[in-house]
Parts: sequence; structure tokens; C-alpha cells
Amino acid sequence: MNGRLKILGAMMAVIGLAFIAGGGYALYKTNQGSQALQAFSAAQNVTLSYNEQGQLVDRGKTEGAAEIMSLLTNDWGYSVDASELNPSDPLVNTASEYMYQMATISFHTLHATTTVTFPEDVVVDGAVVTKAGTYDFVNDGKYWTGFDRTNPIEGAAREKVWTGTALALIGQLGVGSVTASALQIGFGMAALLAGFGLTFLLTGLGLVWATRAQTEKVKAQVVRPATSLA
Repeated sequence: MNGRLKILGAMMAVIGLAFIAGGGYALYKTNQGSQALQAFSAAQNVTLSYNEQGQLVDRGKTEGAAEIMSLLTNDWGYSVDASELNPSDPLVNTASEYMYQMATISFHTLHATTTVTFPEDVVVDGAVVTKAGTYDFVNDGKYWTGFDRTNPIEGAAREKVWTGTALALIGQLGVGSVTASALQIGFGMAALLAGFGLTFLLTGLGLVWATRAQTEKVKAQVVRPATSLA
């Protein structure tokens, strides 16, 4: 029995070492990804704005930042990790910072103003639906799909409000946020694998140590000095 337990312990120790090696490899690859994301963020040099009290501001006002945060947390349902918003490190390089910057661009786009000019009357089915002229359009919170393209003013204003640049920046920030979140999961998986490995390794070594101690005890009981007869 002791021999079987000793073999089992040795196998568990080997499995533990394999888990630890897997955790180390996962940590190595995840760290590479983290360094690449950091370099990408530094190259873009996009930063968040804070006041002297360490509060987020938008265009110099905390009220604007609060509205952006409300869009992010209430409308989009994103759980912001406050520890990732660091006034001492305003560079956008964490998941929460990427999402906040995405919300910033979206907020200003959702409330953007533009002008639409029609050099001639817009005629539909023989009727003038929009007269020639210049019109001011204020976006009242419409996303790209929320514009009524049957309305000539809204149809023309949509691409002026939701510009290709705005959509591209939002897409890029979304990729950054997902990448940062995936890296966090990677670090967690590395720690989990290492934890499993350490548990298997200690359990296996414990079985080997226990069976060895038991074997030595049995040997000590069997091999006793002969008792002399008086």
C-alpha cells in the first residue's frame, strides 16, 4: 500500500510541476501582450483629464465628466474599476480608461451640432419636403442607426455627426478595452494554473514524505535488537 501511495504522490508532484510550468508560460505570454498594449497606448499618447483634486474633468468641468461617466455606467451598464482611473497615470491603457474615453467621444457625438445645406429644394413625389437653404441640426442623443433617413435633414446630418473618424476611434478604443480585459483574464488564468500546480505538488510531495516515514517506522518495528535471556 505504501508503495502505491508513494507512486501516486510522485505522479501528483509531476502533474503539479506541469501545471506550474503552464502557469509560467501563460504569465510570460500575457506579460508580452501587456507590454505591447502599453507600448501601443504610449505611442498614441491619449490621456484623460483630471483637475488638481484628482477628479475627472471634461473640457475643464467635472459636470461634463460626470455626464460621460453616467453614459458609461448607466446607459451602457459598464462596471468601472475606480483603481484603473489614476490621476498620476492619465495615459489611457486600462480597460476602464479605454471605455471612459470611448464614452467621451460618443457623448460629444450624441450631442453634436452641424449644419446641412441644400442648394435646391428637396422634392419627393412632386412635393417640396425641404426648401433650399442652410439648416442647423442638433443631435439629441441619436446613435448612427437612430437617424431617420427619410427626413432629408437627418439623412444628410447623420454622416456629418457620426463621422468616419469618430466611428474609427470608438472601434479602436473598443479593441483596446477588450484587449486589456483579456489580459486581466490571462493573468488570472496564470495565477490559477500556478495555484493548482502548487497544490498538486505539495500534496504529492506530502504523500511521498508520509509513505516514506511510515515505511521507516515499519522497518524499525521489524528490525529490533535481539533480547538476551537471563
